[in-house]
Amino acid sequence: MSKKENKLANLENVAAATEPRPELTAAAPEAEPKPDPAIPIPEAPVPPTPARLTPEAIEELRAKAAKADEYWDRLLRAAADFENYKKRSARERQDAVKYANESLLEKLIPVLDNFDMAAAAANQPQSSSVESIRTGITMIHSQLKSLVAEAGLEEIDASNKLFDANWHEAVSQQESAEVPDGHVLQQLRKGYKLRDRLLRPATVVVAKKPGA
Repeated sequence: MSKKENKLANLENVAAATEPRPELTAAAPEAEPKPDPAIPIPEAPVPPTPARLTPEAIEELRAKAAKADEYWDRLLRAAADFENYKKRSARERQDAVKYANESLLEKLIPVLDNFDMAAAAANQPQSSSVESIRTGITMIHSQLKSLVAEAGLEEIDASNKLFDANWHEAVSQQESAEVPDGHVLQQLRKGYKLRDRLLRPATVVVAKKPGA
């Protein structure tokens, strides 16, 4: 190799050695973004400075705490009273259902006494007259009717009245020239109502025109 060729080879080696290598070259740091002056930057919140309580404020807080305790005690007592009221009301309702007929039965006791006396008179020797027994039974019947009427029981008298399906129960029809058509010819059994509520309809025979 000539001197000229050696010189060129040395120059190429030097150039290769001085050429920057990509894997060894550090990346240039990116420039930080500059804030936009048109956008306001929020300020950091400043923690509040604890206020010092004055003796008057402390006394006021103590008074409010005492008042709160008083109201709490009142609330507990009111809740306990209400619970007791519910239990007492439940017992009273049970007693009302259990003893609902107490007053009525109390009034029926004298009627039972009269029935006992009438039965005892009927079992006496023949010296007792039938008329006295009849009088006793009539008195008991009148007493019983007065008692149930006081309780609100009313008889439904359907005799010779226009048939009313709301209060009467027809079991048959019979021809009659004396009773108008559609009227009650005969009442077989009395009906009863409790004030305006029907308890038992009157069982009747309804008249119709002869030959109809």
